[in-house]
Amino acid sequence: MSSAPQLRRTDRQMHSTRVGEMLERGYCGRLGTTGPDGWPYVLPLLYVWTEPHLFLHTSAARGHFRRNIEHDPRACFEIDEPGDVFAYGRFECDSGISYGSVIVFGRIELLDDREGKQRFCQSLMHKYGGQLPEGRPKAFFPRLDHITVYKLSIERITGKATPLPSVSQQWPALDSTRTPDASPPAECMPRE
Repeated sequence: MSSAPQLRRTDRQMHSTRVGEMLERGYCGRLGTTGPDGWPYVLPLLYVWTEPHLFLHTSAARGHFRRNIEHDPRACFEIDEPGDVFAYGRFECDSGISYGSVIVFGRIELLDDREGKQRFCQSLMHKYGGQLPEGRPKAFFPRLDHITVYKLSIERITGKATPLPSVSQQWPALDSTRTPDASPPAECMPRE
């Protein structure tokens, strides 16, 4: 799998093992498509990662998303994990956030067979259904004909992360102010 286009911040590039782990545990992602009118469309979706594919589903009703992928099967899928905000310098704008993000590029297609839909639903319930009450029939999905399952075949993938720096690497222990010669006006200074 290629990671092109190259990341601008290669110092933040996530190792491929971590990319897979993040896709495995991610909760919700955003899928981007382009419509016949050229406008982008982004849809939040639950998903299942089974390398090298992502599986997603929607209602079987034909809508904006379905029209888009029938027009152009290329899609982009993004997940992220926000972390903590931290200060690295003297000024308010010298702040960062720890995070991880993965972006997947590929082509999406319908998965029409009932067995594929059944496997998807079982995987989906395995991933998301842990907190649901017991005592209901397992692996029985009477609405398989009411959903559409999609398979996103991955062509490129990128992952990027900024870990939370240790306290010794954060301000005031370490001053990494980006504009060290700047002097704030008096009205911006904290009052005592």
